[in-house]
Formats: sequence, C-alpha cells, structure tokens
Amino acid sequence: MSSPLSVPPTPTPGHNLLVGRRAVVTAAAGTGIGSATARRLLEEGADVVVSDWHERRLTETAELLAKEFPEREIGAVVCDVRDTAQVNNLIEASGRIDILVNNAGLGGETPVVDMTDEQWDTVLDITLNGTFRCTRAALNYFRGAGHGGVIVNNASVLGWRAQQGQAHYAAAKAGVMALTRCSAVEAAELGVRINAVAPSIARHPFLDKVSSTELLDALSEREAFGRAAEPWEIAATIAMLASDYTTYLTGEVVSVSSQRA
Repeated sequence: MSSPLSVPPTPTPGHNLLVGRRAVVTAAAGTGIGSATARRLLEEGADVVVSDWHERRLTETAELLAKEFPEREIGAVVCDVRDTAQVNNLIEASGRIDILVNNAGLGGETPVVDMTDEQWDTVLDITLNGTFRCTRAALNYFRGAGHGGVIVNNASVLGWRAQQGQAHYAAAKAGVMALTRCSAVEAAELGVRINAVAPSIARHPFLDKVSSTELLDALSEREAFGRAAEPWEIAATIAMLASDYTTYLTGEVVSVSSQRA
C-alpha cells in the first residue's frame, strides 16, 4: 500500500538542542544508526567522541565528521564493549561526558534449534553485556563528576515482539529494556536520566551485509509507511531524548516504528 510517507523526508536541520554538551557514541563507525547519531548530536551543537572496535572504520568516520563539522570537537577512541578495561578507558579518555549513547549491538539469523553456545553468547555479550558495562562505567563517572547527565540505549521492537531466527537478539534487546528501566531508577539520585529507543528497522549498507535482502525487504514492506526508517530518523529521536525536551522522562523505551499494532 502506497503512503504519502513512503518516501523518506529530508532530514530536519539541527536546532541547537545540545550546545555546550559532550557526548560519547558507541559503535559509531560506518553507515548505521551510530554514525547517524554522532552526526545528529553534532548538528545539535554537541562535541562528540565516537567509539568502535574497528579502528580503520572509526578513523575514517571521525575524519569525515571533522570535515563536516570543523567547529566542533570530535574525538575517537577504539573500544570493544566486550572488554571491561577498554570500556573503562573509553569513559576515562573522553574527558567530560554529558551524554552516553549505547548503540553497540550484534544480530544474526539462526533458529534456536541450530544455535550454538558461541552464537548465543556473542550476541548477548555485545548487545546486552556491552550496554551494561558502558552504563556502569558512565554512572561511576557521573557519580564522581556530580553534574548529572543522560544515557540513551539502543533497544529494538524485537524486545517486545517475536521474529523467527532472532531469539538471541530479541533476548538481548529485551534485556537492554529491563536494564534501562532498573538503572534509571538507581540513576535518578545521581541526576542522570536513562531511556532507550526501540527501532523496528533502519536500513543501511552494513545491515544489508549481515541480513538477507529478502528478509529486509519483507520487514520494510510490513511497516505502515511501506519502508524502513532512515538511520537519521532514529538518530533524531535519540537527540531528543538527550535534550532538555525530555527532562521528565526516564526509564522509558520509545518505539521508533511505523509498524501496525
């Protein structure tokens, strides 16, 4: 079914929502939601530290962003979120932090009956445990700094809904949602808000590499708009949650989706 919203709109310009703030974005290399989020935060006036485990792609992303936003401060720190020492170094090396975006995650398509322990453990370790490690490190920073802050986690609608072959990813994202709610209650006394976004599908080249085109096309067609989200559309919601437009919002998971109920 054709919809007036089936064609992606032109990205909304920045509105200086985050001027004077400094953000850390994990898994920010490449062309996905992470890099789109880093770009959006820069458009809103923030300085940004991008992080990823892949050093070459991270360097390329940081250099590209520096050319686009020469007036902003842009840092890059290599970090594998499976490693506590690297996560702690990321937070320490970033200097002042006002915003943390936990974007690192890994999916895949494997039925439970065929899934190995290694496949299950890898997805859970990056997607859920990595979010926990970064959240813990950031909360320790905020507790010492005493100036409050914001954490935004990247969850998924699969934390609520079933999809074949996605048990490990769905379990991890449901865990991210639960971690968001519980950590938000604890973080309130530190002046820290913690929320999450739950995208349905955002189409980008890396996703096309790790998932079948047939599956992605089918998922996109099921959306009410008849298309997948653009990564910048997810990033815009993340920027909103990081901003003062949502000062009374914590422990919430915001679905960024056009799926039918």
